[in-house]
Amino acid sequence: MAFEQKSGMSLIVKTITRLTVGLILIFGIYIVLHGHLSPGGGFAGGVIIALAFVHLMLAFGKDAVTTRISKEMASNLESIGALMFLVIALIGYFGGSFFLNILSKGTPFELFSSGTIPLSNAAISLKVGVGLFAIFLALVILEGSKREK
Repeated sequence: MAFEQKSGMSLIVKTITRLTVGLILIFGIYIVLHGHLSPGGGFAGGVIIALAFVHLMLAFGKDAVTTRISKEMASNLESIGALMFLVIALIGYFGGSFFLNILSKGTPFELFSSGTIPLSNAAISLKVGVGLFAIFLALVILEGSKREK
């Protein structure tokens, strides 16, 4: 009797993915939040967060992810990240200079010590993370359409 799989990889890969995806997401969020204190920030954290979703897609198949995150939702989230970044820049502009820090700086080397930089990092991570995932998703869908022909 043959064991049938719905889609994706083996049970071992799926189990390891379930265990590691949460850790990858937490690490990506950590990199985004501490980007002004240590190497990292919005771009690096966004790439790590995108790789968590790519990991899910590789382990469980594209249908498991595309049913939860549509192309429209990915496009909207990427646009929200770009608009957040633009709004942060324009709020500073209306305060006197483009990207002017309008928030208090706080105590050096603490999490909330850099004004608008963590907000910019969050916006960049959303834009980069969703953008990279959308690129990977488009490549997977393109490859699937080539195989069907």
